[in-house]
Amino acid sequence: MRNSIPAIALFLLAFNAQSYANDILTDYRKHGITNIEQSMDKELTKAEYWLNYLKNANTTFGYIETYSNVLTCNKDKSTLCVYVKDSNDSYSLKQEYSAFTGKIKGDKREEGDLRTPIGIYNLTKKITQVDPFYGPLAFVTSYPNAYDKYAGREGHGIWIHGLPTNQERDSYTKGCIAIENKSIECLDKNIDISKTILIINKSEIEKEVSKKKLSTILSQIYHWRYAWLYNDLVSYLSFYASDFKRFDQTNYDDFVNYKTRVFKKVEKKEIVFSDINVIPYPNAPDTYKISFKEDYKSDTFEFSGDKVLIVKLINDKIKIVTEK
Repeated sequence: MRNSIPAIALFLLAFNAQSYANDILTDYRKHGITNIEQSMDKELTKAEYWLNYLKNANTTFGYIETYSNVLTCNKDKSTLCVYVKDSNDSYSLKQEYSAFTGKIKGDKREEGDLRTPIGIYNLTKKITQVDPFYGPLAFVTSYPNAYDKYAGREGHGIWIHGLPTNQERDSYTKGCIAIENKSIECLDKNIDISKTILIINKSEIEKEVSKKKLSTILSQIYHWRYAWLYNDLVSYLSFYASDFKRFDQTNYDDFVNYKTRVFKKVEKKEIVFSDINVIPYPNAPDTYKISFKEDYKSDTFEFSGDKVLIVKLINDKIKIVTEK
C-alpha cells in the first residue's frame, strides 16, 4: 500500500467536490484502497492536471526537478553560461565564459572528427590530476549518451577543461569545451556536479519551454506508466516508435517479444517516478530527454535507479525512440 491515507487526503482536497469525495470514500469503504489507487493513477494521465500543476512553475529550460545548475554551451557564440536555481525555483544567469569548442562545426559523429557534440549531458566526474595542457582540472561529460548511441555516434573523452598552464594553444579543441583556468576554478567552487546538467547546441539554447507541451509530455509519461502498472500491453507498446532501439541495442521486435512474456505474468506492480526532468533536445525538433528515478516492485523483480527516455512528441503523443 503506497502511503494510502495521505494520498487519499490529497486526492480529495485536489478535487474539492463533496459528492465526488463521498463516492471515493464509499468506494474505499467497500473495496479498500485498490480502486482508489487506480483512480489516482488515472488522474495523473490527464494533461489538465499537469497544466494546472505547472501554472506557476519556472520552465526556462523545461520541467526540472533534479538540477540546481544548468550549463549551456552555444558553439556559434563560443560561450559557456552558468544558470543557478534561486529560492523561487527560477534559473538566473550567473556567469558567462568565453569558450573554445571543436575545430570542425556540426554535431559529433565519430572518434577524432574534431567536433563538439550537440546534446544534453551529465557531468560524471571531476579530475584534478590532469596533463598541464588541460589546465588545473577537468569535468568529464556523459558523452556518448543514450541518444548518441541510438544515433550511432561514436567517440569518448568529451570534457570541460582549462587551458595549458605552460604553452600556447589553438583557438579550438578536438571536441571538448575549454575555458580560462580562473573560470574553471570558479566553476568548480560554485557547482555540485551531481546537481548539474550540460546542454550543448550549435546556436541558442531553447528557453521558456511551452507549458502546454510539457503538460502533454508529463501526462503521456503517466499514461505509459498506467498501461505498464495495469498490464495493458497494447497501450504500453503504443508508446514505442517502430524504430525503437534500447541502449543495449535491443530492437523493437525483440523488445516487443520480451515485454509480451513479462506482461503474461499479470503481476501486481508498484511503480513510482520521482526527480523527473523533461528537457527539449537541442537541434532535434519535438524531441525531449526525460530522466527520472524509478522505483519498481513486482512479485518477481525489484529495481530502484535512474531511467532515461528519449521521446518524440507527435500529434500530442510521445513515441519512445530509446531508453536506458
